[in-house]
Amino acid sequence: MVSVFSVSFLAPIVLLLAAAFAFANPGRRPGRLPQLSEAAGLAALTLTAGGVLQFSLAGPSQLSLFDGPAMFALRADLVSATMALLVGFIAWIVMRYSRSYLDGEAREGAFHGLMLATLAAVLIFVQSGSLWTLLVATLCIGLGLRRLLLFYPERPEAQRAATKFTLVWHTGDVALAIAAVLLVASFGTADIGDIAALAALNGLGITGQIAIALVVVAALLKTAAFPVHGWLTEVMEAPTPVSALLHAGIINSGGVLLITLSGLVQFSPGAMAALVMLGGFTALFGAAVMLTQSAVKTALAWSTVSQMGFMLLQCGLGLWALALLHILAHSLYKAHAFLSSGGAVRAVASLRRPGPVAVPSLGAVLKSFAVAIVLYVLIAVLFAAVIGPKTAQTLALGAILIFGVAYLVAQGLADMAPWELTKRTVLASVATAIAYFAFQAVAHLVWGRALPAAPVPGPLEWALIVLAVASFGLVAFAQALFPLWAHHPATSGLRVHLANGLYLNALLDRAIGGFSTARSN
Repeated sequence: MVSVFSVSFLAPIVLLLAAAFAFANPGRRPGRLPQLSEAAGLAALTLTAGGVLQFSLAGPSQLSLFDGPAMFALRADLVSATMALLVGFIAWIVMRYSRSYLDGEAREGAFHGLMLATLAAVLIFVQSGSLWTLLVATLCIGLGLRRLLLFYPERPEAQRAATKFTLVWHTGDVALAIAAVLLVASFGTADIGDIAALAALNGLGITGQIAIALVVVAALLKTAAFPVHGWLTEVMEAPTPVSALLHAGIINSGGVLLITLSGLVQFSPGAMAALVMLGGFTALFGAAVMLTQSAVKTALAWSTVSQMGFMLLQCGLGLWALALLHILAHSLYKAHAFLSSGGAVRAVASLRRPGPVAVPSLGAVLKSFAVAIVLYVLIAVLFAAVIGPKTAQTLALGAILIFGVAYLVAQGLADMAPWELTKRTVLASVATAIAYFAFQAVAHLVWGRALPAAPVPGPLEWALIVLAVASFGLVAFAQALFPLWAHHPATSGLRVHLANGLYLNALLDRAIGGFSTARSN
């Protein structure tokens, strides 16, 4: 049974009312407005928490305007209620942080209004029950974030970042709009649930396949996937609360879009293959560049690029529940990381330097990978015996994660490594494998029934699984051996190229005229 109304639908209204008051008081130190903004964020959190409770007691809710092809709807099911609760929490903490961070700014009131209005659009987006609601909400998110990126409009870097963001984000909106028109024309309704049910009965057809391809394009653009990732790494001129909102919330829009339409996306093998290949490459590329960055916020931005790529990889493998868990964990981590970035330099300076890390030989690296894989297989067999068999996609993703731990184990197995280091790295490998399967089981238990199951692998899926595992394994192996060739002259040049993102962002700069300079007399 679907009830008509969820209390979480009130959360955007509360934020918009507070935003209207803020826009009416746009100047410096606008009275009690900062406290009101924080209270609105807390109210949004309370209402979204109430929506989760209401769903657990009464089931899903939907509020609709019009029917059929013209439908606008909000829906509170298990997935949307979870995402709304996350956005409500992010809204509260960023507005609380903004109280002191923006105190005394000339446009302090306007900033609060823009943040609240953008957060309201995000809340509508994650609770969308129809294609048109999705489209209008993501368009409003883009308009709001552009204004926030231009909070210091006199800064050339802010102007360039806002232009890049606008170009990429709204190109994604155009792709999503065309996809929505094609899906509505093909299935006769804008209701996302009804479209998924009809597709399950009759298939997508050629029109539906084209529409899903466009949905994937929109998701790739909105998650700053390779090769349009450059705008995300250059939005540091905006105030820190904007960075926290972007990296903890808005950047997840592509993943939320894919999960919302997962019942359709999974019927397109080509779309799933594109997500695996582009998502996997983005994850590797972003991680490699991140390691070369010296600025805290820039390194966090490249980390977001990598994490969004990994989330797209999970979607492409059909591990929708794990992708949703990834979004939750990444959002909470990045909100904390950006809001606490001001103290990062002080914290690093206070760390005790333990001395050089043991340098592993080729033999130690080979042994470390063998040890990590054996431990992973044993734990996988144990979980399969207790909980049930795991899909090939689940096992492949776990293998990718364990390759990262093998890098640590290699240091523990180096000839000069102390026994304490060896013991800790092996225990880290065991703990990672146990944590992965435990979190996978929890995610499947919580959201598994609300999302499609991973498809049975065919020849294409097996090829993609092998490609993904081999790619991440080779990169992890090369990283473990890096100390052996770190002093080679070519390494310095490689580091410079990676620090500049292999200059791919220059193409987007050229597209918007970023290389042009005014002549001076």
